[in-house]
Amino acid sequence: MTKPAPVYVLGGAQTDFARNWSKEGKHFVAAMREATLGALEATRIEPREVETAHVGNFAAELYARQGHIGSFFLEIDPAFSGLPTSRHEAACASGSIALIAASADIEAARYDLACVVGVEQMKTVNSTVGGDILGTAAWYEREAKGIEFPFPKLFGRLGDEYDKRYGLKDEHLAHISAVNYSNAKRNPNAQTRNWFMSESHAQHESKFNQLIGGRIKVSDCSQVTDGSVALFLASEKFAGAWAKRNGKTLADIPRILGWGHHTAPLEFDTKVAESRDNTYVLPHTRQAILDAFKRAGIASVAEISGIETHDCFTTSEYMAIDHFGITRPGESWKAIEEGVIELGGKLPINPSGGLIGAGHPVGATGVRQMLDCYRQITDSAGDYQVEGAKKFAMLNLGGSATTSCAFIVGK
Repeated sequence: MTKPAPVYVLGGAQTDFARNWSKEGKHFVAAMREATLGALEATRIEPREVETAHVGNFAAELYARQGHIGSFFLEIDPAFSGLPTSRHEAACASGSIALIAASADIEAARYDLACVVGVEQMKTVNSTVGGDILGTAAWYEREAKGIEFPFPKLFGRLGDEYDKRYGLKDEHLAHISAVNYSNAKRNPNAQTRNWFMSESHAQHESKFNQLIGGRIKVSDCSQVTDGSVALFLASEKFAGAWAKRNGKTLADIPRILGWGHHTAPLEFDTKVAESRDNTYVLPHTRQAILDAFKRAGIASVAEISGIETHDCFTTSEYMAIDHFGITRPGESWKAIEEGVIELGGKLPINPSGGLIGAGHPVGATGVRQMLDCYRQITDSAGDYQVEGAKKFAMLNLGGSATTSCAFIVGK
């Protein structure tokens, strides 16, 4: 792999994921505006300096009856009029695809400063309609049409496949849930920061923790979330000048050290059949991670300080543990029992609370993960800071792990 021009992460901002923008009577552009203006303020960047914008969004056409989402960036500030913008969609990995596209712009020297915005307004519809909309991230006609809450069932089947191949205990999934809820209490923007969840509660089915599909209970699920996140990616030229005017050096600024992007067959059954003779249940996800490692010049996950991973359900985090190489395939439970994944553990996962704790505004999740990686590397994550973080990884999935995007961020 050739060594591309470096892409620096200058910082950004996010909205409070506990908010319901529909109840506030606000359009999703208001969330985009708040996140972007917050990012401008946090980074001390002037609107006139922004040269292009990439917007990650999954389904505004369905949630808000609105397409052409990239154009809404121009509504944020008059200085953005005429700016080249684009919208990127890959289900729950839409934000990461926007990041990859913006990075490519920087690497190709087309632009020196790109704003990446992720946004989703999901609370415009009830849970039944929302579940059906999310089903379009799968093969709708074959996997979701007429099925109530199809995605919990699909990711429940991921757990079933682990159980079939290696064995899986629901108590380990409950522990993942409890850790993410606990971490979220430290995050001032987390959706569930004031919610109750204990490991005992997560282990047992009850009227407050009902089964939704297969082995998946409410406590195993990520949240339905409204929110937006914005951050800035820059070339070495812009980052150097920006660092100088802010009393920093280029070495102080995190950059994207490596990335990986793979697409698997859309149907979950096809994925499982394809991986039948592979020790990894989702080999394309594994390869995306390995590509990110290789591009970053690191040998293994042992060189990583922590991970922000796509826990749309506890089963997807269980998968991420062995796919990152923290354990051998099928042995994710060891890292859970040994406390490896906890804040303060050997390799914390989702110190932010992840999708289960922090929230999951679908198109914004990848951008939020990148922002949290930046916060960890710059020692600005507050109460959920991983001490001494040098390199942070993230994994963002679209569909039933159809799209897999991995990044390594560090200085």
